[in-house]
Amino acid sequence: MSRTASSGTPLADTFHVYDTTLRDGAQREGISYSVADKLAVARHLDALGVGFIEGGWPGALPKDTEFFARAAAGELELRHAVLVAFGATRKATMRAEHDPQVRALLDSQASVVTLVAKSDRRHIERALRTDVAENRAMVADTVALLRAEGRRVFLDAEHFFDGYRFDPDTALGVLDAAVTAGADVAVLCDTNGGMLPLRLAEVVREVADRTGFRLGIHCQDDTGCAVANSVAAVQAGASHVQCTANGYGERAGNADLFAVVGNLVTKLDMPVLPDGAFAELTRASHALAEIANIAPDPHQAYVGASAFAHKAGLHASAIKVDPELYNHVDPMVVGNRQRVLVTEMAGRASVELKGTELGLDLAGHPGAVSSVVATVKEREAFGWSFEAADASLELLMRSALGESSGAPFALESYRVITERGADGTAVAEATVKLLVDGRRVIATEEGNGPVNALDAALRTALRPSCPWLENVELSDYKVRILNPRQGVHGTEAVTRVLVESVNSTTEASDRGDSWTTVGVHQNVVEASWLALVDALAFAAMRNRARAQFTR
Repeated sequence: MSRTASSGTPLADTFHVYDTTLRDGAQREGISYSVADKLAVARHLDALGVGFIEGGWPGALPKDTEFFARAAAGELELRHAVLVAFGATRKATMRAEHDPQVRALLDSQASVVTLVAKSDRRHIERALRTDVAENRAMVADTVALLRAEGRRVFLDAEHFFDGYRFDPDTALGVLDAAVTAGADVAVLCDTNGGMLPLRLAEVVREVADRTGFRLGIHCQDDTGCAVANSVAAVQAGASHVQCTANGYGERAGNADLFAVVGNLVTKLDMPVLPDGAFAELTRASHALAEIANIAPDPHQAYVGASAFAHKAGLHASAIKVDPELYNHVDPMVVGNRQRVLVTEMAGRASVELKGTELGLDLAGHPGAVSSVVATVKEREAFGWSFEAADASLELLMRSALGESSGAPFALESYRVITERGADGTAVAEATVKLLVDGRRVIATEEGNGPVNALDAALRTALRPSCPWLENVELSDYKVRILNPRQGVHGTEAVTRVLVESVNSTTEASDRGDSWTTVGVHQNVVEASWLALVDALAFAAMRNRARAQFTR
């Protein structure tokens, strides 16, 4: 068995960060972890420095049973965290030592067990179909057996806040049965997620005063208050907080580990992670989202890509003077970064700050700044958006500075046709006529769609003079129909196209070398063409910069 106390944080065992991603988080719609996924998630959580990792319910779910077996066999080596098995108390009228699910908890070899028990009288009588006295005995007997076998025990008091409101003596009696039998922490669960912070904090204080027990908190997010409730509980005396990565969980989710830890560290000055781990918050969030196969939430507190993104010109003017004026913390402390978005709301300060972010000094070029501001406002009025298209914005800025940033060709014309056969297959054909290095070049290619064919023809025409194109791949293509103008509807409306490109060389295989460009037009093919041209222009600019650097 692994050790029974968390280690590696300045607070040691006096405060627990307890992660339940692998059990409660896995109940989110759309998540289905394999055993290999569960092992990978546990390793990431351990590297971050959480104190306890709830691995699942051995004996109830075959995958969880296998996970604990493989962990015990040496496939999971934890440096900071303790692995926890989750399960229920013995069944009514059955001895704890004879209950197969209790036996499965022991067989998991986890040194810590979290037991879930009903603490709402209505659930005890209607769901379990037993009485309050037997429910307390079920808790006490199971805790006592686990303690006798050398396990540390936490109790999850399910539906505690609802039960405490309905019948406080029954709810407190369940906690008493567990702690008297040897449970270390009584976790108060807002299972239905219906509590609000002020009342929840009052209940935590009342329970702490009445019992003197070590308390924990587990919050669902059905009112959007799971993070606030968790922090309020800690302020009210809880020293054990249960969370899931990125707030994963059923219904509206659970308390987000990264927001809770972010608040505890930066707002309450509680060093709940090992030294140096706090700066890994953003990386860990995105890595765990990748394993769950869920796109990271850009607006997630602390770790989202937009968490420190500023759009309004008024904000940018203040940030230019002092970034702390509009950031509640330094983004770098959680491994994130500040971004300035240049939109129609942007003023001169926004453009200058964005230029600095992109490596351009616009402060000494007021004319260029004015040109960029005017162009952005004019284009966005027509439907352009540069928020997600930094490459197109950088090309615009460089053009305003008088730099050569255009595509490595001049367009004479292009043509795209789509032919549908009798068998239902459709093939697009594109022809481009370009001037490349003073020569007229014509190329024709087929594709599975007009944009694919146009991209292929363009590459064929440019490849002899631009061999670096072999390393440029179109990795994503997004089309959005913008709000139709008066009298323009449906397929006649303006179209915005975003193209993401990536350098496919081995050195850039981590997708760090990628860029996004934008095109807008009433014609989707022309909008795509504009985005493609910017993508190649940006790639050409980078290639020239690399060539100069290696000379």
